[in-house]
Amino acid sequence: MRAYGPVPSRRLGRSLGINNIPPKVCTYSCVYCQVGKTTKMEINRGDFYRQEDIIKEAKEKVESAKKNREAIDYLSFVPDGEPTLDINIGDEIDLLKPLEIKIAVITNASLIWNDDVKNDLLKANWVSLKVDAISEDIWHKINRPHKSLKLEAILEGALEFANIFKGELATETMFIQGINDNEKEIRKIADFLARLNPNKAYIAVPTRPPAKKGTRPANEQVITKAYQIFSRNLSNVEYLIGYEGNAFASTGNVEDDLLSITSVHPMREEGINEFLSKTKSDWNIIQKLIKEKKLIEMKYQGKKFYMRKLHD
Repeated sequence: MRAYGPVPSRRLGRSLGINNIPPKVCTYSCVYCQVGKTTKMEINRGDFYRQEDIIKEAKEKVESAKKNREAIDYLSFVPDGEPTLDINIGDEIDLLKPLEIKIAVITNASLIWNDDVKNDLLKANWVSLKVDAISEDIWHKINRPHKSLKLEAILEGALEFANIFKGELATETMFIQGINDNEKEIRKIADFLARLNPNKAYIAVPTRPPAKKGTRPANEQVITKAYQIFSRNLSNVEYLIGYEGNAFASTGNVEDDLLSITSVHPMREEGINEFLSKTKSDWNIIQKLIKEKKLIEMKYQGKKFYMRKLHD
């Protein structure tokens, strides 16, 4: 299957996925990968699927969605491996443009030092780059890259791309317990992201079983701290922590709305009080959600924050 969906996406609304890489061909073998263990480590770009098949399936899915009156906000390259390994991705983006739907690419950024990759990604409307580590040793521990890749070249390539990209740029940082969740590394990542200046910086944790057994997400306190540190120099920071609710609309259900909001960013105590006042609710709802282990309370720099409980 070269195209799937449309499916709801926290980042992209209603997204029709484009699968241009077979499982699990990748430049990385990330400890947290939720697609599974990398079976073929690769950095050389090549042909994987026929362009004609990818475009045909995507067009068929778009037509089917139109018939069923299903909206599609983006055609998203989110395959079972690293999408920029596909040497034809630039041509495929060009061939999909007549459908008049925005095109997104979610990449681990490992090949962004390659000028051909940069030129291909410039054709997209929305691009997400992975930035899990700035320190060499931590990068090796979390992303387990192909032995020929160089972190310095990747970071420099990301900065060069950010300077010339005219679309929307996002970043995604996956925080893993005991690897990249120390404050020193969080600050290094935040400083680099400030230079990159993305339209949105996502803070993520794994929400499905990871490739490496024993890999655990950073805890809620770390995630809240990362949010505060990122937010000092970045204007648009959000969580990606796996709440499946309707995060972008009011449901009319106070509990669901609170869980949606706190899965995107932490709420300070005064913000919670204001929300409860507007919805004519009281603090009993917060106590109930904490008791049910759906919400967690923590302190940061003397202030109380509330965020959605991460999955165990």
